[in-house]
Amino acid sequence: MNMKKKYIMAIDQGTTGSTVLLMDQDGHVVSKSNVEYRQIYPKPGWVEHNPEDIWNSVENAAMQSLTKVNATGDEIMTIGITNQRETVLAFRKSTGEILHNAIVWQCRRTSKMCDQLKKSWALKIKTKTGLVLDPYFSGTKIRWLVENVPAVKKAMQEDDLAFGNIDTFLMWRLSGGKIFATDVSNASRTMLMNLKTGQWDSELVKLFKIKESCLPEIKPSSGLFGKTTQHSFVAANTPVTGVAGDQQSALFGQTCFDAGDSKCTFGTGSFILMNTGSKMLKSKSGCLTTVAWKLGDAPMQYALEGGAFICGAAVGWLRDGLGLIKSSDEVEGLARQVEDTGGVEFVPALTGLGAPHWNAEARGQITGLTRGSNRSHIARATLEAMALQNADILIAMQKDLNKKMKRLRVDGGAAKNNLLMQLQADYLQTIVDRPVQIETTAIGAAYLAGLGISHWKSLNEIRGIWKKDSEFKPQMKTAALKSRRDSWTKAVKKAMQK
Repeated sequence: MNMKKKYIMAIDQGTTGSTVLLMDQDGHVVSKSNVEYRQIYPKPGWVEHNPEDIWNSVENAAMQSLTKVNATGDEIMTIGITNQRETVLAFRKSTGEILHNAIVWQCRRTSKMCDQLKKSWALKIKTKTGLVLDPYFSGTKIRWLVENVPAVKKAMQEDDLAFGNIDTFLMWRLSGGKIFATDVSNASRTMLMNLKTGQWDSELVKLFKIKESCLPEIKPSSGLFGKTTQHSFVAANTPVTGVAGDQQSALFGQTCFDAGDSKCTFGTGSFILMNTGSKMLKSKSGCLTTVAWKLGDAPMQYALEGGAFICGAAVGWLRDGLGLIKSSDEVEGLARQVEDTGGVEFVPALTGLGAPHWNAEARGQITGLTRGSNRSHIARATLEAMALQNADILIAMQKDLNKKMKRLRVDGGAAKNNLLMQLQADYLQTIVDRPVQIETTAIGAAYLAGLGISHWKSLNEIRGIWKKDSEFKPQMKTAALKSRRDSWTKAVKKAMQK
């Protein structure tokens, strides 16, 4: 290996910002930068991103990370990419011209379309893709673009249309239009990939009114995708060798390599994934079956997934929407000023409810307010809701697996919150492990990329890098837990009533 090449660059393109980190050859993170970008809300329930904003945020974060360690783009061995999943955009293959803003995973504009398709297609889609028919996934967003954006329809008629999730867009840009690809984990979130074959499903491609030629090539998560052209932050001919959707990448970054291993990422939403190995487990209780990853020629690995659409975003709403706090970090101190919520319940269904309920029409509610309620009660109710909705998902997964989980590994920004982690351990009745490095989404992409150039030869080598920071053990008594869960369940049912 060329000794000048010192670092693996991991690009973590998230919903509210892009993080770029540099990992040294021993697997230590030596530099990290995050750049936020704007959110676009054209109508209530609609969410978009400008792809140019995304690209600029990646470029700026990468340059900042390089500057911090006085490095240059030609010191990068390889690039790994992880990304907000389901967010989709359309561009012209010939020119790269972007034809519409990216439609974000949180966007609910296709709710009616999903309702119309449910009767005939819900079961078939679940069987083929492991997903529920919901606006969350890319398929209906793609069909919406074809039906509502003349430039997209025209490009398809001219056989010059490309659809991609954010990983595809970044690889296209990095390679100067030479890479038109995605990995199995991202493809499995589109509602267009057959879970058994790992390829686009011709019947579903037709249902969503597109041509297969518009879709990227599906590749393993670790291996050569292609090489870059020259950019401000990376030299020409740098290989891209690791790609995974953000939640799968976090599972990999947490070294959850064995069946039964599980993690929860506390980001804009919260996402629990449980590795089920090479077994494709069908959920009977509202969880999704998804691809975890595929390493080179090895068989595809699967996972069960449950996601709550609003997690850290609920704290952001307390800050930006209600003005209860000035920064997200204040929420823990405020919540600790009270022993409990004082009867206040906050169901953060601000963009509908995800697993295990799957109710796109549910609306957020704050109930149980009295004259004695104050900011602290609402802050506490927010943290409790974040932990309780995760417990709902995990209990559903345990039913599917027919066994209790012993430990849960946690990551993401809100994993720094000790009160939230203790609440999570209590409501799950499971030990919660927090690693030293909580940026495990980006770390997973770096590990996949390192494997892709054979920098690491085995998963065991990577296992040795993971280090525990803190352990949270359940402390809540059974009677108190039952009462708390009953109150939460009633509040969720209210939020789902039309």
